[in-house]
Amino acid sequence: MPIPKRKQNEKQSAFMVRCVPQLMQYHPKDQAIAMCYKAFKGSKEVELESYNDYPDSASNNARKAIEWKEKNGSDCGTQVGWTRARQLADKKNISRDTIARMASFKRHQKSKDVPYSEGCGGIMWDAWGGTSGVEWAINKLKQIDKN
Repeated sequence: MPIPKRKQNEKQSAFMVRCVPQLMQYHPKDQAIAMCYKAFKGSKEVELESYNDYPDSASNNARKAIEWKEKNGSDCGTQVGWTRARQLADKKNISRDTIARMASFKRHQKSKDVPYSEGCGGIMWDAWGGTSGVEWAINKLKQIDKN
């Protein structure tokens, strides 16, 4: 996602109000703020390393959850969870911070077998990539942090 450019005579507060929400679709809030601030101050480019080498099964799990939600409706999850599902389903690049959040989703594994129609555990597990996505995130995080 390209970082918005500062408009001529645009005040910093106006730029930040315009920039941060756009970047928060793909990055954590603190990262989006830093990127926008740097862009406002005139840095040529802000480029964070991102990855999309997660398994196709993670994308398929996320797509399955999205399709079920669209067909049946669901109050499960947060906007962040559904944004993650869309990123995974569309094979979008994700940042190290996002990968860390995926890895931390392992704590919800105990609820992964809850049928979509009976609760939130299964659908949200799949929205975050399911077992293949979470396991990939755990291993990828170790790989990134080792380098």
